Amino acid sequence: MRGLFKSKPRTPADIVRQTRDLLLYADRSNSFPDLRESKREEKLVELSKSIRDLKLILYGNSEAEPVAEACAQLTQEFFKEDTLRRLLTSLPNLNLEARKDATQVVANLQRQQVNSRLIASDYLESNIDLMDFLIDGFENTDMALHYGTMFRECIRHQIVAKYVLDSQHVKKFFYYIQLPNFDIAADAAATFKELMTRHKSTVAEFLIKNEDWFFADYNSKLLESSNYITRRQAIKLLGDILLDRSNSAVMTKYVSSMDNLRILMNLLRESSKTIQIEAFHVFKLFVANQNKPSDIANILVANRNKLLRLLTDIKPDKEDERFEADKAQVVGEIANLKLRELP
Repeated sequence: MRGLFKSKPRTPADIVRQTRDLLLYADRSNSFPDLRESKREEKLVELSKSIRDLKLILYGNSEAEPVAEACAQLTQEFFKEDTLRRLLTSLPNLNLEARKDATQVVANLQRQQVNSRLIASDYLESNIDLMDFLIDGFENTDMALHYGTMFRECIRHQIVAKYVLDSQHVKKFFYYIQLPNFDIAADAAATFKELMTRHKSTVAEFLIKNEDWFFADYNSKLLESSNYITRRQAIKLLGDILLDRSNSAVMTKYVSSMDNLRILMNLLRESSKTIQIEAFHVFKLFVANQNKPSDIANILVANRNKLLRLLTDIKPDKEDERFEADKAQVVGEIANLKLRELP
């Protein structure tokens, strides 16, 4: 007879609903601190366990792989109501392990398909203000890495990335990348790179519309930063952006600017070999431009001897035939340049 009274196993949807109820309680207990402390702690322990159960369904464990049907049920229920919003706002109330679990759950859900559709994308399109909340999380030292990871996963959706690029939020990254906390700054740099490279057509459209202020800020705040790591990351990302075929129109304009050339020539003179090599990959675009303006050609001629000596000394740590071939071509172009009359 005892078997008749066994509790029925909870479905993935049940666990999501329980998590949502516990998040509601966490919000309420935060608003009403006079609620019994022991009861509050008990509910937060339950909430941590529920979040861990969600993670187990999505990721599996050493004994079992995730089950697609269970993941789909969980995803569908999660995005039915405002579970994500409540989880984000309640995150500071959780202990560190629960925050990590929640971060992994949110990250995983961005990739889960239900009937061949990323329903997280549809949800975020209707709740796009959550991106405002997440990006401001970079300024909260305790929460920045959790919110940063979630934000980076959310911008995998093109509609979300477009919103961020079209907003004022993109300007915040020039500040976040240089925050004194190394881990947060590195996380912001990784997020900025994802934003500027993943959705090529969206990025190209953004750069065409915003190239003047964007590259002015990029140059002054990142490439000319006093921070070595910032300069190194920025010159590498600049090369990735300009060398992408989608950005060919923007690249042509960038390499026609005297101010940009001066910055690149200064980066070629850096003591860091890594920065020198990354700077070379951008500098070669100025030289290779067959329609280079007269003032660009003339500054290359005026600095010819210094540039040729400098380029001779730039060598990667490992033998790189492609690099040497590019360098030989650049050296040949500079050697053959002639002064031109300015219009």
